[in-house]
Amino acid sequence: MSAPLSLFDRVWARHVIVPNPGGEELLFVDRNLVHDGSTFLAFDQMRSEGRTVRKPKQTLAVTDHYVPSAQRATAPASIANAEIRRVVELLDINAREFGIEHYGVHDARQGIIHVIGPELGWTQPGLLIACCDSHTATHGALGALPIPIGQSNQLRHVLATQTVWQKKPKTLRITIDGVLPAHVSAKDVILAIIARIGIGGAVGHAVEYAGSTIRAMSIEGRMTICNMSIEAGARIGMIAPDDTTYTYLHGRPFAPNGNNGADWDRALAYWRTLPSDADARFDRELSLNASELAPMVSWGTSPEDSSPISDSVPEPASVTDAEKRGRVQRALDYMKLAPGTPLASIKIDRVFIGSCTNARIEDLRAAAAVIQGRRATIPAMVVPGSTAVKRQAEAEGLDQVFLAAGFEWRDASCSMCGGSNGDLVAAGQRCASTTNRNFEGRQGPGALTHIMSPAMAAAAAVTGHLTDVRTL
Repeated sequence: MSAPLSLFDRVWARHVIVPNPGGEELLFVDRNLVHDGSTFLAFDQMRSEGRTVRKPKQTLAVTDHYVPSAQRATAPASIANAEIRRVVELLDINAREFGIEHYGVHDARQGIIHVIGPELGWTQPGLLIACCDSHTATHGALGALPIPIGQSNQLRHVLATQTVWQKKPKTLRITIDGVLPAHVSAKDVILAIIARIGIGGAVGHAVEYAGSTIRAMSIEGRMTICNMSIEAGARIGMIAPDDTTYTYLHGRPFAPNGNNGADWDRALAYWRTLPSDADARFDRELSLNASELAPMVSWGTSPEDSSPISDSVPEPASVTDAEKRGRVQRALDYMKLAPGTPLASIKIDRVFIGSCTNARIEDLRAAAAVIQGRRATIPAMVVPGSTAVKRQAEAEGLDQVFLAAGFEWRDASCSMCGGSNGDLVAAGQRCASTTNRNFEGRQGPGALTHIMSPAMAAAAAVTGHLTDVRTL
């Protein structure tokens, strides 16, 4: 009898071409995603070496990082910054030259790459999906094996050979059981995990998220969880596929044709073999009780610097480890926060709802539910994760809720998550953000970022300070 396997071990084994236990193994890549912020070096190398893309139909290019979130009608010609404009143009040039499907500025399927992959059914259980982006783990929410790769040599290797060299990581299962309290979301769950284990807590591991709390989540919530695996130090995050996954995928453009029963049934039969065996062993285990969680906000310059909104800014003197104590003090100095300050009293200058973490339709609904009938007291913007999400939100009237509250309603883009397209937080301004990172300068030089859920960001927009959404 074969040994019991985890989801990760099972999918990894099916993709090994050249085994080398303990060292790097050559893996077959089912699908490769490229975006405008990370491809030109690899394509330049391919061009100079006279190489072609090995399997162009298994690569998808998407313009997301540098595309403007406003005044899109005449882009890219109207992009004022010449460097940004050239990056947007280059992906289109490279995609056409190398025969790759490209969802550009004006394509109805355009969006953030980690949003549209699942949305289009490009992401499926059991597939190995490569992408030169650290948040590739998002795709693991559907039971895929996500592999983040480098922007030059690794991407060039995948494009030219449809394979990638990787060292197999250890495994870590994080089990969350129980019912989440009201107004506690997937973003709060992953921030609580990172606050507990730290940004290096999962280094060298592939994480499987499991338990009744995860199984009760929508695919959107699961994507938020997996998305921030890298913020815990893991390059891979996965969730076993189940009926929620299959229902989500059925009928999507790249999914097995739902009208052809045989194709769908074959895929479904395979997908059902993937979940971890009941007696599968993991190198590490961690468990959380969902009922003990609360809405979270970050106060420092790392996602691990996060606490329940009911807490206060920590006292560095209370940290016993000298190195960590120094890091906490530096974070508070940068964030201009005094120890002991109640988190709910921190004033905010602006709000951003968007990013590959929290810009799906479920996220926009959650934020709109808080905003309904209220007004933003500070500048705030909503940037949907894809053009399709924007269309759906408009069909549901969510755009009107945001506009009536004084929010800006923009086009799909990575936008103010990293600011590659010019959407930046001004130096010294404090931003309540649904993004995944809050390190120094992430949203712009001198920007002060507090990360949180869409509902919590919406609450901050209403009050002008960090706010416990449960009190509104």
